[in-house]
Amino acid sequence: MPIVVGLLLVVAVAALGKFTRFDQDRSFYPTVLVVIASYYVLFATLGGSSQALAWEVVFALTFSVVAIVAGLYAPVVVGIGIAAHGLFDFVHDGLVQNAGVPAWWPAFCGSIDVLLGLWVIGLALSRTGRVTR
Repeated sequence: MPIVVGLLLVVAVAALGKFTRFDQDRSFYPTVLVVIASYYVLFATLGGSSQALAWEVVFALTFSVVAIVAGLYAPVVVGIGIAAHGLFDFVHDGLVQNAGVPAWWPAFCGSIDVLLGLWVIGLALSRTGRVTR
C-alpha cells in the first residue's frame, strides 16, 4: 500500500507542478529534493540518536548540495538526484540505524523518489531539446 500511495502522490505533485506552472521555475524540483532529503534528519531527531542524526545530516547535506548545484548548472542531474534518493531509501536501513524512521517509509518515499526523478529527468531533457514530446 505505501508504494501505491507514493505513486499516486507523484502523479499529484507532477500534475500540480504542471497546472500551476511552478515546474517551469528552475528552483522547484531542486527545492523538492532538499525537502525530501531532510525527512531522515527529522526522523533521527524523533528517534533520539545523536549518531543517526549526524549521519542523516551528512546525507541530507550531500543531496542538498547536489540539488543546488544541479539546479543552477545541470537540471537533468536534479532528476538523477531525486531518483538516487529513492535508491538511497531502499538501502537506508543498511547504512544508518535510525529508530525514528517508520517501517513503511522506505517503500513509500522510495517509490515517490524514483518515479518523480524519472519525471524530472524527462522534463529536463525535453527542455534542452534532446527529447521531443
